[in-house]
Amino acid sequence: MKTYNDTTYAILGILTTNCKSGYEIKKFIDQSLNHFWKISYGQIYPTLKLLVQDGLAEVQTESVPGKPASKDYHLTTKGMELLKKWLAQPTGQLPVERNEILLKLFFGRQQSEEQSRILLQDYKQELKKRYFTYEAIERSIMEHEEDEEDTKYWLFTLDYGKRSTQAAIDWCHVTLAQLSTKEE
Repeated sequence: MKTYNDTTYAILGILTTNCKSGYEIKKFIDQSLNHFWKISYGQIYPTLKLLVQDGLAEVQTESVPGKPASKDYHLTTKGMELLKKWLAQPTGQLPVERNEILLKLFFGRQQSEEQSRILLQDYKQELKKRYFTYEAIERSIMEHEEDEEDTKYWLFTLDYGKRSTQAAIDWCHVTLAQLSTKEE
């Protein structure tokens, strides 16, 4: 059996929503998945082409006078079966986080503690912005998508982001307090 990368499965999943064109898929990614799964615009169309070649999706071209033809992609039964099979598999590994603030703090002895504090305060501010973004997304989902079958699953992933972000904010508070205590 052919193996696919996670981007392929992500796009298969997106095709189960109302997103059918490459543009709609990119917009969906930017508004939802991008907070925990990055897919570049340059990956979308080659993946859609692969899905069609492998019989996992079909493409329908629609022509509107005066506009370029648009392509709408739809999952095939084979594509849905593959997505369900992938969803049922256990995850292969825990995610590995690449976090620049942790890397800089790890080598913090090489800079002043004041500079470490500044880095942590800036990081905390960015985390707060992210948390507020998650709250806005949550409000939007609740206002516009409450009858949507996917809503509770979208809220599960959003809750993970909110909790992870809040944990990182809490960590900043504790770490900043420890840096301040050390100098006294």
